[in-house]
Amino acid sequence: MTAEAAAMVQEAVTQESQQVLTFTLGAESYGVDILRVQEIRGWTSVTRIPQAPEHVLGVLNLRGSIVPIIDLRRRFGIGEAAFTPLTVIIVLLVELPGGRREFGLVVDGVSDVVDITATNMKPPPEIGGRVDGAFLKGLATVSDAMVILLDVDTLISKEVALVAVEEQEH
Repeated sequence: MTAEAAAMVQEAVTQESQQVLTFTLGAESYGVDILRVQEIRGWTSVTRIPQAPEHVLGVLNLRGSIVPIIDLRRRFGIGEAAFTPLTVIIVLLVELPGGRREFGLVVDGVSDVVDITATNMKPPPEIGGRVDGAFLKGLATVSDAMVILLDVDTLISKEVALVAVEEQEH
């Protein structure tokens, strides 16, 4: 292969790769696009919102911005979170129909930042499970382990719609 051809192949691979922040929930590894991550914070208590869904823990004031905090364990039906020194809040920038907004996701712990390429990513299986398939971008193999890649825009859009419906019912 010529140097020019090798450079073209490398460029194609680079364009298809994506950096992902991986984290744990229970025994599973999940990932989100690193470009969406605004901040990773240690667990701190939040201000509860009356009549919010159980998995919406409340809000945090981050530098003057009110950020809703969602417990992914509760949202995915994994069970109650045990808040440990490893528990963190991942603050993400999410694209919603009304514009961009920050949301926080409570997870058991952050693992690593990894490169995901098209070759090690597969579409999500259509077999039910704890996590709604609409929330998934796909599955990736990283160091012989599976990472469930989340579509945070879809996940949070459904959260916003769910809260709006519940507010109308009250």
